[in-house]
Amino acid sequence: MTGKRYRIAIVGTGFVGLATGAGLSELGNEVICVDIDEDKIASLANGYVPIYEDGLSDLIEKNRKLGRISFTTDIGLAVRSSNVIFICVGTPSKEDGEVDLSQIISATESIGNFLDNYKIITIKSTIPIGTLDVIEDILKKKGRVKGKDYDLAVVPEFLREGRAVYDFFNPTRIVIGADKENVDKILTDIFLPLGAPIVHTSPVTAQIIKYASNAFLAARISFINEIADICDHVGANVNEVIEGMKYDKRIGGEYLSPGIGFGGPCLIKDLSGFIKMVEKYGYQAKYLSSILDKNNHQIEYVLSKLERLIYGFSDKTIIGVLGLTFKPNTNDVRNSLAIEIIRRLKEKGVHIKAYDPKGLAEAKKYLVDVLLYDDMYEAVKDVNALLILTAWEEFREIDLEKLKALMKNPIILDGVNILDPKKLREYGFIYEGIGVK
Repeated sequence: MTGKRYRIAIVGTGFVGLATGAGLSELGNEVICVDIDEDKIASLANGYVPIYEDGLSDLIEKNRKLGRISFTTDIGLAVRSSNVIFICVGTPSKEDGEVDLSQIISATESIGNFLDNYKIITIKSTIPIGTLDVIEDILKKKGRVKGKDYDLAVVPEFLREGRAVYDFFNPTRIVIGADKENVDKILTDIFLPLGAPIVHTSPVTAQIIKYASNAFLAARISFINEIADICDHVGANVNEVIEGMKYDKRIGGEYLSPGIGFGGPCLIKDLSGFIKMVEKYGYQAKYLSSILDKNNHQIEYVLSKLERLIYGFSDKTIIGVLGLTFKPNTNDVRNSLAIEIIRRLKEKGVHIKAYDPKGLAEAKKYLVDVLLYDDMYEAVKDVNALLILTAWEEFREIDLEKLKALMKNPIILDGVNILDPKKLREYGFIYEGIGVK
């Protein structure tokens, strides 16, 4: 610990903002989180965390009682009471894949209205090259002078949903993109207690580090899905292939889990944004585009496997779906491929019964004419086949005897390879995974 504590404003109380704010308050800093969503702020101020994230609620409640974290809709209060500001707002995709900077622009305009003395404005949101120029132009129009009223930095986040609290306190690295020594020093001082390697670089390089990291993770997922699909066609077992690969230290075993593809609020968005960004600089990122193409193809591949297993879709087909969130241990269904697969099945006239341990409330915002159950076994009753789309641990423990008795046909397509094929065959199921039979 450095002994010095900072007054920190967190702009945006989504997944990144809350995890960052809670973590920084736990380190002893005085943190104020600000958001325009009045209902969310009221809930947080009363001790309710609207995001399901392991350990986050307890961490926020602890530091709220200690007076180290507070919540407000008053951006002026947050700016005036801080010396370091972290912008953690969303940067979603537009329809063409380009990054939508509207929340960044809105946050910057609000901050610019209340800069009363020197602040370090640090961007944690994933932003394309050129965004810092946009921010500077906005602040210049507000009469704010860089170096006198503020300085900018980029400190990208590397938090995994479902593991955000753990990742905050056990980071693999901290990247600080700053072009001034005093800015770098203060940000280093804030994150030094975490004991992680610190990469000191320029703001532009920090932005590319974030994009490159997510693109590489997406590439690994698309790669192993390609290998899994090949295994399906030649009769190999992809799990054994991975076992034979992972001992090579150049490869390892992380992010080599075949399935329906990558979804969620980050990888697709950031890869699309990366591709669009470099196009503006005259470069066609064909390899990065192929990663997205494979991910899109994987959805069709899963649907074709299911259609083959049940001998075609009809308006009498009922499919049970287990898993709606884009990954386990979160309630987040944004860009969930499970939701996309359900939509495409609905387009084919298929009826859907679905269950998820934590994502039902969020899924209701995205799904129409889908029967959602809070009991796993109710969702599989009388279905023609079962489709598993999220690797929740409780699905691994499903009662196979009960499951078979409830289903109309004992057909399972395991889109995340969570079940044991040998055990399923012993119970008389027709089973296929991704690259596994």
